[in-house]
Amino acid sequence: QKRQVIEGALCRNGYLQGGRCQGIVWRNVVFMALLHLGAVYSLVLVPGAQPLTWIWSYACFIITALGVTAGAHRLWSHRSYKAKLPLRVFLAAANSMAFQNDIFEWARDHRVHHKYSETDADPHNAMRGFFFSHVGWLFVRKHRDVIEKGKKLDVSDLLADPVVRLQRRYYKTSVLVMCFLIPTLVPWYFWGESLWNAYFLASILRYTISLNLTWLVNSAAHMYGNRPYDKNISPRENRFVTFGAIGEGFHNFHHTFPFDYSTSEFGLRLNPTTCFIDLMCWFGLASNRKKASVEMIQARKQRTGDGSA
Repeated sequence: QKRQVIEGALCRNGYLQGGRCQGIVWRNVVFMALLHLGAVYSLVLVPGAQPLTWIWSYACFIITALGVTAGAHRLWSHRSYKAKLPLRVFLAAANSMAFQNDIFEWARDHRVHHKYSETDADPHNAMRGFFFSHVGWLFVRKHRDVIEKGKKLDVSDLLADPVVRLQRRYYKTSVLVMCFLIPTLVPWYFWGESLWNAYFLASILRYTISLNLTWLVNSAAHMYGNRPYDKNISPRENRFVTFGAIGEGFHNFHHTFPFDYSTSEFGLRLNPTTCFIDLMCWFGLASNRKKASVEMIQARKQRTGDGSA
């Protein structure tokens, strides 16, 4: 009976075929349930962990976030700047720590999301509600439109990158090492933290928080906030998401100017990812940052903005 209740709830956010709900990925449902229960339990362990473990867990969170924001998103999905091999290797490793699908699949689906936003071809279509766009989309198999439209996109640039190909080939191994082993073993080896505390804080809790903050870009930033650049699209400017997702909450701007490496007109303000990319440019590891001009931004505000900024 409990299974039928859960399945019914998921069906309302999934799709129907022949009168029956199809495509629930129970493996993901169980995995996410256990992961979040583990994260709640992790909170009990926080007071008993060493301060260095807290710092290490936060450092892993930042690396995790950069693997998504500076890596899979701004570099590989949008090609908003160029990165040399050492930086691409670091970002690929950080992306494996994030454990949100390999770079190729993440970037391909994100391009589909932008091209077909808020339609059935959008992997996390916000028109289906907060739950679906936040996590529910992972509980059902991809809508056929997502698959069909994704096959028509040109992703040859992704496959041409040996770093992307290598990460995709050894993705499971890289996730095991980067997302779980290294975060757990470093506190245990270097300052004597218990493996139990290290695993639950630096791996489970850090991973769960990073997932939800990324998901908020798909859910909250498509529903709550103002639209100063284009009032005709769903994505919004959301400061809470901006803070949590290290600069990814300027979402109305980003969907209006997806090529902009900063995903914001405000440069470094509330945007650690932009700070990181700028720092990499200073070190000579990144270049060719694309930016929307001030004139372009102001003209767009006047033409399609909601007048809030």
